[in-house]
Amino acid sequence: MIHRRSVLALPGLLLPGIALAQSAELGTAARPVRVGVTQGVHAQTFEKVSEVLAREGFMTRGIEFGDFIQPNAALAAGDLDANAYQHLPFLEAQRAQRGYDFVPVGKTVLTLMGVFSRKHRDLANLPSGARVAIPNDPTNGGRALLLLAQAGVFRLRPGADHRATIADITENPKRIRIVELEAATIVRALEDVDAGAITGNYAVPAGLNPLRDALAREDEQSVYTVLVVVRRRDENAPWARRLAQGYAHPEVKAFVERTFGGAVISGA
Repeated sequence: MIHRRSVLALPGLLLPGIALAQSAELGTAARPVRVGVTQGVHAQTFEKVSEVLAREGFMTRGIEFGDFIQPNAALAAGDLDANAYQHLPFLEAQRAQRGYDFVPVGKTVLTLMGVFSRKHRDLANLPSGARVAIPNDPTNGGRALLLLAQAGVFRLRPGADHRATIADITENPKRIRIVELEAATIVRALEDVDAGAITGNYAVPAGLNPLRDALAREDEQSVYTVLVVVRRRDENAPWARRLAQGYAHPEVKAFVERTFGGAVISGA
């Protein structure tokens, strides 16, 4: 079952019924493992993981968030035991910027990023001065710039990686204008821009399939597979390993393939 993020609106606030059960073993009905996920793909995948683990007697509870920042803040505050929504470049950036002592304990899925447009059928036909939206968080923004550069929209400085910024654009003959937006809002902004780079966890719920609809997309050999993340002190906890193993269950892998039609790939 997925709970909305409103239950975590205040620092240190625990889920209903949890405060009295803090001493209980994690993974039990009295003290389910609390896992933060973002809306869409990660929430849907976690629900399947939770279902499979529950049949084995291991209990979890999902809490759904609408942005990329709060799931880590909630994990640091102790309102979550784990989260499952971020890839390694994002985790590394968050650790550097916010001092989080978090570690990955497993992999979940890869949500392919694609470039989509409501107005154009080919990135080569973007007009001069076209507006292209990318996520405004550092790692997914750089990820989008790399994808656009690989598609020939512009060129980046040699050696640019996922940390690339607009300042790394070295050749831009069409004077493409980059519009930085919250990742979750780019789908809705497609009517107002010429194109937008969108990760699969937001594209798929909006009916956009990176394999079918994208003008450019990542390949499957990506560093952006999403991780199961915990506080360092929990790295070797049996419950953390059990949660991570849930994502590798054959039934979960089959669910991902069947539900998302190849636009989301099991990485566990």
